[in-house]
Amino acid sequence: MTGIQALERAAPTKLVKPALVERREFEYIRHGTLTLIANFDVVSGQLSGFSLGPTRTELDFAAHIEGRVKSDPDAHWIFVADQLNTHQSASLVELVARLCQLEDELGIKGKSGVLHSMASRKAFLSDKRHRIRMVYTPKHSSWLNQIEIWFSILMRRLLKRGNFKSVADLGEQITAFIAYFNTVLAKPFKWTYRGRPLQV
Repeated sequence: MTGIQALERAAPTKLVKPALVERREFEYIRHGTLTLIANFDVVSGQLSGFSLGPTRTELDFAAHIEGRVKSDPDAHWIFVADQLNTHQSASLVELVARLCQLEDELGIKGKSGVLHSMASRKAFLSDKRHRIRMVYTPKHSSWLNQIEIWFSILMRRLLKRGNFKSVADLGEQITAFIAYFNTVLAKPFKWTYRGRPLQV
């Protein structure tokens, strides 16, 4: 989740009173942005790991994945992600090869081997024989990734009406919300579809 803005209201919110609705200041002061990279455990319904930082580069994403894998280094890991370029990067391929102790020659980015193109990197990262692998949602279908549902919860419950005095304050409030969510609200999402069948 990129570009999470630390917005501080220019004046305090006036609370609800008899015959008066809440009045919120529409002007705000910008303090900067944060990026949240998070993992949602579909079995427990909890956020099982997250990283907060100023950017969302391929190195940021690879470092986040490495941190998650180090929490249980011998486990088999399956990460569901959309097809963003940082999720199919050369840094991620090199990390998976190193952590899975694969001795294969990876080639040169843009020229040869596994690192040649996004398609070749995606095929390597999706390989079911690897202990650590990625499963990619189809293009334009990131809503299939359950972390996107969790991001909408974060938006509605914290960010939409939040008041953040700094980027550090924003980070502290997000961290506190994650702890609260994991303790009080976490449960697996039930995916059901009750709508009418599509008619062609």
